[in-house]
Amino acid sequence: MIKKVLLWILGIAVTLIVIGGGVAAFALHNTVSKIHSMDSSLSKASDTKTFAGKPVSYLLLGTDTGALGRTEKGRTDTMMVMTVNPNTKTTTLVSLQRDTKITIDGMTEKLNAAYALGDAKQAMTTVEQLLDIKLDGYLLVNMKGLEQLVDAVGGVTVKSPLTFSYEGYSFTENQDVTMNGTEALAFSRMRYDDPRGDYGRQIRQQLVIEAVLNKLKANPQSALNNEFLDAVSDNVRSNISLTSMRNLATKYRNAGETINRDQMTGTGVMIDGVSYQEMSQDEITRVHNEIVNAEK
Repeated sequence: MIKKVLLWILGIAVTLIVIGGGVAAFALHNTVSKIHSMDSSLSKASDTKTFAGKPVSYLLLGTDTGALGRTEKGRTDTMMVMTVNPNTKTTTLVSLQRDTKITIDGMTEKLNAAYALGDAKQAMTTVEQLLDIKLDGYLLVNMKGLEQLVDAVGGVTVKSPLTFSYEGYSFTENQDVTMNGTEALAFSRMRYDDPRGDYGRQIRQQLVIEAVLNKLKANPQSALNNEFLDAVSDNVRSNISLTSMRNLATKYRNAGETINRDQMTGTGVMIDGVSYQEMSQDEITRVHNEIVNAEK
């Protein structure tokens, strides 16, 4: 969810260039330059499709291990295929299990190792092979940037779905809590004390991101303040071209009217003391069909 919203945020910023003129254009240019700094060859595969307003699918990757561009880049804790269809006014988000058992160079690995052992483009290729689909690009987000984003919009208020304490902060079920960035990060990171585990953590992350989104909807110009643009540029990397970002901003505004969410689910297995999620062929086919149908 965080990746979808950050893409939407960039779309707002691109749209505001048309209205705001040179200052906004200069600010966004610097932001986009940083976003593309990890990828010397931009993917323009989706330029023609987005110009024509056709459905596109992107791989959304989330890391939670510190600043992007560092030597120890870690694994992608969040992996999601996002299909945006302006014709049906629908966005489809399919979460992929990070522990999905795959094979890389003859070795048994988890799906989230594709990024750690290669790069974001390797992760994209691995997902394409797993699901037999074609992706139009990727968006890589450092989840720690959530803290900066929340602070950049002046904090958020959410209703906690459960009672828990984490990193010195306490939350009570069904009670509203107003949080700064540090508290929001703690709220969204706890996993082991949630009876739903990763699924519960994803729900809390969605709550925080939706709160950020609502603040941006109320005041779109805030997407162009320096603090907010710095948060985006420091924590987002992509091979989606500026042309496609501009097309997404101008031609896909209604694609979020309906948001369909799904998760690829498997069976837990232990191999040499390591836990994996094994996907049946039926489940892989189901997810393949869902993504393909979402593009029709």
